Amino acid sequence: MQVVCVVMLKNLVNLTNNILCFSDVILSFYCLSMVDTIRLGMKERCPLCNSMSEMFYEDTQRYCRCPKCRAIFVIKEDLPKSDAEKERYELHDTDTQDSGYRKFVSPITTAILRDFTKKDSGLDFGSGTSAIISVVLREHGYKIKNYDPYFYNHPEYLNESYDYISSCEVIEHFYHPYQEFQRLRAMLKEGGKLYLMTDIYDERDFGSWYYKNDPTHVFLYTKETFQWIKSHFGLKELHIDKRFISFSA
Repeated sequence: MQVVCVVMLKNLVNLTNNILCFSDVILSFYCLSMVDTIRLGMKERCPLCNSMSEMFYEDTQRYCRCPKCRAIFVIKEDLPKSDAEKERYELHDTDTQDSGYRKFVSPITTAILRDFTKKDSGLDFGSGTSAIISVVLREHGYKIKNYDPYFYNHPEYLNESYDYISSCEVIEHFYHPYQEFQRLRAMLKEGGKLYLMTDIYDERDFGSWYYKNDPTHVFLYTKETFQWIKSHFGLKELHIDKRFISFSA
């Protein structure tokens, strides 16, 4: 009888342990599911149009997509620090005599040479280390100033007005796109033009899109985003040709 009781007691202990282990597994699955639910339910306001936006994609950074202006943006918690951002920019091409580099920026330089004269005033906003656009235009006798918060930090230039403004591969780095476009519009003279270059998301598979792999590309545009910018900031003509975008004031 004593042996039977011992066996029964051992079985009871084993059963209890199994139940506890099973409970731990259930609890673990529950916690994981709650994390996914919270992640998928995460919302953040669009930094351009201020609309509440839901989680869209996650890998090394988390992205939301705006239902109104259709932009895709990295959530605030995942934005890179300024030091890391600057280090990334310093890796960019700086050889202003490189023919491939000049060809890359040619949609902007060609448009400015076509639309404006040497007498007109210009600003290259976010000119980077090389200021390639200014280099090319100055070779043609054009007057253009450089502004870049890291490499040509001349905040006084932001208080002036210009006939044309260029910004090549810059706007995807905007942490605060509403304030930046407001600033650009304020600096642009009536009848002036704003020339931009960035890659545009066209509903392809976002996970395989190379452009989002740069961690400093924190605000990504669709054609609808540029339409919203045109309408909201009182710009006139909008022209999009692949990655080249221009607005008229």
